[in-house]
Amino acid sequence: MGNESKTTTTKNPRKTNLLDHHSIKTLLDESVSEIVTSRGYVEDVRLSNIRLFLGTIVIIIALVAQFYPKKFPENRNFLIGCIGSFNTTGLIVSSKLPRFSDLYTLSIASADPKSISANKPVELTKSVTKWFTKEGVLVEGLFWKDVEGLMDDYANDKKSK
Repeated sequence: MGNESKTTTTKNPRKTNLLDHHSIKTLLDESVSEIVTSRGYVEDVRLSNIRLFLGTIVIIIALVAQFYPKKFPENRNFLIGCIGSFNTTGLIVSSKLPRFSDLYTLSIASADPKSISANKPVELTKSVTKWFTKEGVLVEGLFWKDVEGLMDDYANDKKSK
C-alpha cells in the first residue's frame, strides 16, 4: 500500500504557484502530513475537537457564573469545579514559511516535553527552491528524504540520551 501512494504521486505531480507562499506552504504541509502518517503516526485531531468542546463549555460556564445567585466567597466550590485540564502525548509537527522568505522551517517536538520519553526538539530550515522545479512541481523524493531524515534525527535522539 505504501508503494501505491508513491507511484500515484509520481503519476500526478503536485504543482503549485511559486509566487504564492501560502500555496507553497500548504503543499509542503500536506506532504509532511502524508510522510508522518506513512511512518505509522496517526494524525490526531482530538486537540482541535477538545478545544472546540472546551470553548463551548467555557461559554456555558461563563453564562452560569454570570447569573449564579451567590457571590464570590460562597460560590468558591462552584468555581473550583469549573477548572479542568487535559494532557496530550505524541508528536507536534509545526512549520513556518515567513512572508517574503523562501526559508521553510519544519520542527518536530514532543507533545509532552516534560515526559521521560520526550526527545529534544529538532528543526530543519531549508530554501523551498531546493524542492521545487521552475514550473512549480514539488520534487517529492528530495522533500521526503529531508523530512524523513528529520524524523530519524528526532527518533535517534532517544538512543543518544
